[in-house]
Amino acid sequence: MYEKELEAIRRSGRFRAPVMADPDAVDMASNDYLGLAHKKKLFKRACERVGAYPWHGPKSSLFVGGYHPIHRDFEKALCEANGFEAATVFGSGFLANLGLIEALVRRGDVLFVDESYHASGMVAAKTVQGAVVTFAHNDMADLLAKLSETPVKGRRILAVEGVYSMEGDIVPREVFEIADWFGALLIVDEAHSAGTVGPNLLGVFDHYGIAPRPNHVKMGTLGKALGSYGAYVLASREVVSFLHNRAKSLIYATAPSLFDIALAHEGFAHIEAKKKKLRRKIAKLQNVAEEATGKRPEGMIVPVPMPDIAATLRVRDALRAEGYEVGAIRPPTVPAPILRVILRTAVKPKHYRRLFARIAELAGE
Repeated sequence: MYEKELEAIRRSGRFRAPVMADPDAVDMASNDYLGLAHKKKLFKRACERVGAYPWHGPKSSLFVGGYHPIHRDFEKALCEANGFEAATVFGSGFLANLGLIEALVRRGDVLFVDESYHASGMVAAKTVQGAVVTFAHNDMADLLAKLSETPVKGRRILAVEGVYSMEGDIVPREVFEIADWFGALLIVDEAHSAGTVGPNLLGVFDHYGIAPRPNHVKMGTLGKALGSYGAYVLASREVVSFLHNRAKSLIYATAPSLFDIALAHEGFAHIEAKKKKLRRKIAKLQNVAEEATGKRPEGMIVPVPMPDIAATLRVRDALRAEGYEVGAIRPPTVPAPILRVILRTAVKPKHYRRLFARIAELAGE
């Protein structure tokens, strides 16, 4: 039924299939930035947290009895640490972006979204009742121009990422000022910045020292720095209540896994307790990346440009044969192919020195 389409994907070098991680390889590909997915103490504590209750599954929607003290306690901890009024958990980052954008952009509103925003947001943008305007990646002048020249009957809503998942660059501080100036609602996807930037490792609000305001919405995921699975949204009580009443991916879905939320809560507490040590480890890895590439990473993602798709796959496979796992990212995910190297605090700096040296050697062959 789809033979021709699959063959076209293969010919283009864009074919995908699930990949099982090699437990013996040095992982420089996953989003487990702080190595929490390997910490058995956190796993055991999460089991104990869930085991303290009569049931271990959510059983139903948040709005039909599926809301649990484990959900509530995690939301409360997130609010207290990040300074937001309210929070709600989602089943995944994709579902969170889908729910946020589909719900918040109403008829007469205009969504202004960075062209490099995550695919989940771009999919959601196709479902909205309002208009959608993209602006050049991290280009605040282009955003200002689009905001100034676009007629808006309702609300202006901006959507950006804290640290972009492929480019690895951080959103400029100016976006907060621009949102305030235009009275816009600002959505910040902190999937790759929460746990990796800021003095408290809370993300870009923390990094820039910005106190949350009623027009700020923060989305974070649990499957990256927190070493679990799921997502959350932090915002004003009004916005969270609106999501509870309009976000279809929240309303018509089983409540998030109790174990995943409990594991994320344990990871969140671990980061808070170990943030100074973790920041030092992050800085050391960023130093190594800067020495190798000539550019200091703003987060923990290092994109290494490749000449073409064939070279990207060849170098990735050669590194894999040597015991190093990195991501080979190809169009249409990115405009041009890259090797995506993740700086993970569980990996020693010497491995990154070796990796970057081998990439340079293999790419030149």
